[in-house]
Amino acid sequence: MLVLEFILHLIEYIVFIYFGFASIYIFIFAFAGLFKQKKRKIKEQKKRKYAVLIPGYKEDSVIVEVAEKALQQSYFKEFYDVVVIADSFQPETLDTLRQLPIKLVEVSFEKSTKSKALNKAMETIGDAYDVALILDADNIMEPDFIEKVNDAFDQGYIVVQGHRAAKNLNTSFAILDAISEEVNNQIFRKGHRNLGLSSALIGSGMAFNYHFFKSTMNKVNAVGGFDKELELKLLKDGKKIEYLHDAVVLDEKVQKADVFGNQRKRWLSAQFIYFKRYVWSGIKELLVKGNIDFFDKVYQMVSPPRILLLGIVTFITVFYLLIGVFHLNKPFTILPDYWYIVFCITVLAFIMAVPKKFYNPKTLKAVSSLPKAFFTMLLSLFKLKGANKKFIHTQHGKIGN
Repeated sequence: MLVLEFILHLIEYIVFIYFGFASIYIFIFAFAGLFKQKKRKIKEQKKRKYAVLIPGYKEDSVIVEVAEKALQQSYFKEFYDVVVIADSFQPETLDTLRQLPIKLVEVSFEKSTKSKALNKAMETIGDAYDVALILDADNIMEPDFIEKVNDAFDQGYIVVQGHRAAKNLNTSFAILDAISEEVNNQIFRKGHRNLGLSSALIGSGMAFNYHFFKSTMNKVNAVGGFDKELELKLLKDGKKIEYLHDAVVLDEKVQKADVFGNQRKRWLSAQFIYFKRYVWSGIKELLVKGNIDFFDKVYQMVSPPRILLLGIVTFITVFYLLIGVFHLNKPFTILPDYWYIVFCITVLAFIMAVPKKFYNPKTLKAVSSLPKAFFTMLLSLFKLKGANKKFIHTQHGKIGN
């Protein structure tokens, strides 16, 4: 009996510390994200040549529009090329793309990955570029996106992450996905930069010094989560990642629960893989070199996703509340008050991180889908085996009304 009680107490403390720390963590950075970013001094004004790299796998329904929109930047036309990397496209799509003033790189792999496509494209187009700008096949840049990215390079940065925002809000899951993106923007990008740490990368809407990116990507062979591997390598080498909140790229949000689950399964799998791979070097870098940026990124790989954090903290808090209401014997040792505090901290963090534009009736309706999103994420945790060994494609382009 004493052994069982000890085990229960130990589990309770571990759970409390894990979720309690995660709540305080997001609260600090959500609060920091409320403030404006500092303007930094210009080091060198230069017209840089951009390669806008758009890898796509079976993205026939969206790629033509994305390529056409990418050609409409306000930046100097002769200083950027749109490069579509076509993997498994239909012949008619390829014919349409060939009529546009873009560079078309056709690729075919036994096992398709984004990193393979990018590496093949850079091998094909050569080295006559200063910056590699990465988009997903459904991304649409706002007209001044490259201009704003170039301003950041003028300030001396060699890695820049733009603000990815929702293209569509047509379903409850699309709204929840859009809110999730903005919460992460506030916490892991804007909030981190305001406190002097690097922004997180998202996988698209990001730009790199071309030669640096090409040499770095040659060492990246990720099936999923190539951006995670890339940013861990960058931060370990002491490179700072900038975030541009006013440089916007529109991204299609998932509309259905099954697509949401597949996407999150891929992300969760990548996070756990990279945590196991880098946890000890993260601790070493912190203790030996004081590399907080790298250690912080390693922690993010094992921190609970925001939906799971909110759901589990809410569940535990309600559990303690019911124990108090019905005057049941408490099977655990930690006072309920501590969980009430964690719950309040978590809710306040979300309130600060969710943009004001989402406080509307449509969002209120979408909140009813939160339990489904929570259980979808929870179930994904038990389906991670092998997810990092195969390419999981997120289909785009079928936006309903």
